[in-house]
This record gives sequence, structure tokens and C-alpha cells, in this order.
Amino acid sequence: MALQPAAGARDLNPVQVGGNRRLRERLAEVYRLWGYEEVAPPSVERLDTLQAGGGIAAQDVVRLAAEEPLGLRPEFTASIARAASTRMAARPRPLRLWAEGPTFRAFVGDAGGQRISEQLQSGVELLGVSTAAADVELIRLLLACTETIGLEPCHEPQLLVGHHGLLSALLQRLPATHRTACRRALTGFDPLALTAIPLEPEEQAQLQALLRLRGEPAWVLKELERHLGASPLLVELATTLELVRPAAERLGVQVQLDPSFQPHFDLYDGIVLKLVCRGAAAPVDVASGGRYDALVGRFCADAALAAGVGFAFSIEDIRELLSGSAGSKDAGLLVERPLLVAYGQPDGLAAALERLDALHAQGRAAELLPEPIGSHREAEAVAFSRDNQGLEWLG
Repeated sequence: MALQPAAGARDLNPVQVGGNRRLRERLAEVYRLWGYEEVAPPSVERLDTLQAGGGIAAQDVVRLAAEEPLGLRPEFTASIARAASTRMAARPRPLRLWAEGPTFRAFVGDAGGQRISEQLQSGVELLGVSTAAADVELIRLLLACTETIGLEPCHEPQLLVGHHGLLSALLQRLPATHRTACRRALTGFDPLALTAIPLEPEEQAQLQALLRLRGEPAWVLKELERHLGASPLLVELATTLELVRPAAERLGVQVQLDPSFQPHFDLYDGIVLKLVCRGAAAPVDVASGGRYDALVGRFCADAALAAGVGFAFSIEDIRELLSGSAGSKDAGLLVERPLLVAYGQPDGLAAALERLDALHAQGRAAELLPEPIGSHREAEAVAFSRDNQGLEWLG
């Protein structure tokens, strides 16, 4: 019998489980304050839903052996968009929903075989609003969440903002036969692949400059205006970023505009987001998301309601980031250890159980040492070894 979990899966100890739970509770509290309601999408969906019209590659989806094409969800957005457009179609818009739970992604291991990765996510979806007001709300909500999960200045949180329309507009002037390759090279930050594309020298120079174009939003927008001229999209994006700037500055989150940034999943057709923090060894992707109107349109009969924007936090990545910080107090995520109720006489079990009930009635966590123990000193040693909060001794 195997003694280790499957590749891509992990056994979590009580401290890790408690840390995950507290992070989820803190995020859920913020979601509710902003008017979001909890839903629970199924873990198993039809493959055509999970692949989101080609937005999620088939190799990223864990397929199941079943009578119909089924798989495990690699994220929540497609499932929530489907449910919102069918079972919740009669509910008034905007529709604000949130969900949490495990997601599953397939990847190729070192030996070339399929492996499965399980991740715990928590996120929101705002459906039915096609204007930039929804983008602003989403970013402000994401920023509010950074405050409650306990990010510190040492984490140097940075919010990367891109826009699918920006990249499309920048590529529009290129020959149609090369646009896909150029997009792939830019979003993959691959200057060598870009150089290999047969373009005119001026076009090649512009794309190489675009590859390096990222940073403070006002400066990037000014540079983009040189490339695109006056554009309603640039005006809208400038307004959005200005509306989120005060909250970002207050919370110490640096906002960076990156026209070539695109998330791993190709679900998005508008603004795209990724929150990145400095980890002990490498940057940590904390959250990502964006606008996905076309995806909602695949499920929604009313074109006027075909709009959606959302994000998801990676719970375990956040927990590990916080617990690994220098000088960290585990970011308040440690599970509160119970008191230990111990007794010394063989007939003391009934009294110990009554004391346990009394502590529980007061809302205090307590556990029982089932067998009698010889002395108070020995009981203290047991409480110390178990990392109990304290000792209730019935001598």
C-alpha cells in the first residue's frame, strides 16, 4: 500500500487546515460586506463547460471516465457563469456571487505522464454589468481583501493590470498571418520567439519596445497613446485606474500597467488582473482574474446581460506566503490550541467530563486526557508536549 499521497496532492496538518479556514473566513466576510452571496458550483462538469469555449486548454482539464464527457473543475468562473445564466437567469442584475473550494488541474510531469494538481481557491464573480464600473468595483474589492488577509510591507504586493483590447489594438496593424504568433511571444515574454517572426524592421522594433512596456500606469498610458493615438479604451482604462489609485496607495499595493500581460487561462476579453507578492525564494501569484463577457454570452440568451468579471485567490499560496515571512506571527492563522482537562483519581472521569462540558458551554476549546495521571506536574508536562493553551487540573 502506498504511504505517500499522489503527485500533486498534499496531506495538510491541523495548523495548515486551520490557516486555510481562517483565510477563507476573512475573505468571505469581505465578500459579504460588499453584497456578494455564496454559491457552490459542482466539482464535476461537462467538458464543454470546463473548457469555456476554448479558453481553457484540454490538457489543463482532469477528465473522468464516465458515460458522457466529464471533468473536474480547473476554476470556478465557467461553472458560475453557466449557473447564473440558467438557474439564476431570473434574478436581477448585477448578480454578485462568491464561491470557495478545491480546483483541479492536469499537467505533464517530468516523465511525460499526466499529473493532477489540487488547489484551494476563494473568489467572486460580478455578472450583468458591461461597463467599467464593474471593473472598478472588482479591483477595489480585491484591494480590500489584501487588507484583511494580512499582507505586510515586506510582501511588496503588486497588482498587474492588462487589457485584452489593448493587445488586440496594438497587434491590429500587423499582418493577420503573424498576429497569433506575435501575441503568443508577447504574452509569454519571449523576445527570441518575437525575433524569429518575419516582420518589417520597424514592426519588429515596435514589438520589442512593447515587450518592455510596463510600469506606472500614467507613463504607460502616455506611451500607448503614442502608438494608438486618442482611444476611448485608453480613456476608460485611465479612469478605472484613477478610481482605484487611492485605495491602492492607502494599502501599499503598487499598481503596474502591462499591456502584454495575460493570465494562464484564456477566458478573458477585457481587463485582466494578477496580484503578485514577494516570497522568500520567488514571486508568489496570490490572485488573478478579469472580464469575461464572451464566456457569459455562451450561456446567456440575453445579449444585454452577457457580461462578467471576477477574480480568485489561491488560499494555500497565501497561507504559505504569510507563514514564511521573516518575523511573522503566522499572520494570525494558527489554530487556537485547546485547554487540557486532566484528572488524578481513577474515579475522576465523570468530574472531568462535567468540567469539559462547562468549558465548552463558555465557548472555550478544551480536550480531555482520557486516563488518570499521577500528578499535577505530570499533567503540565503532557499539556506542554501537546502544545495546549493551558491545563485544567482535577487533582
